[in-house]
Amino acid sequence: MTRPLLFLDADGVLNPLDPHPDAGFTAHTVLGYRVLLADRHADWLNELAGTYDLVWATTWEEEANLHLAPLLGLPELPVVRFNGYVAQPDDPKVPLMELLSARKWAPLLRYARGRPFAWVDDCIPPRLVRRSLLRRDRLLMAIDPVEGLERYHVDRLLNRPPAARRFRRARRPGE
Repeated sequence: MTRPLLFLDADGVLNPLDPHPDAGFTAHTVLGYRVLLADRHADWLNELAGTYDLVWATTWEEEANLHLAPLLGLPELPVVRFNGYVAQPDDPKVPLMELLSARKWAPLLRYARGRPFAWVDDCIPPRLVRRSLLRRDRLLMAIDPVEGLERYHVDRLLNRPPAARRFRRARRPGE
């Protein structure tokens, strides 16, 4: 059985904008930017790695492996390429008002190639979240960028991981 993918954004998810002062984040300077990371996120990601194949789905791309993964104690992870992605004729159509926030959608679907997946990001269009509710093979979790990833998100990911879609076989007469 194929394990589901967990597409992981960095900014707003692992690097929140303004977490509570007692939340245990440490400030780092990475590529000239202030990045807030927490040991609890490292623990949670290692826990999630028991169920999911973790994949960076961040505009940091390879920089996430070079700079963020070591700070979080993560191994090098596969990366979804967004920068320079060329739209394909069979990419899903996205409404004009959602072009910016949904720009990751086609590359994620292409990367998954039909595998079940969860996607945690602070910028998922609500329409995509609603549509994913009807699918067992996708779990989209929009994260509040102020606080970032919380324990209840991890619990949801662990308690109901996406599963492969099951297609019902048409019944034959007499069955």
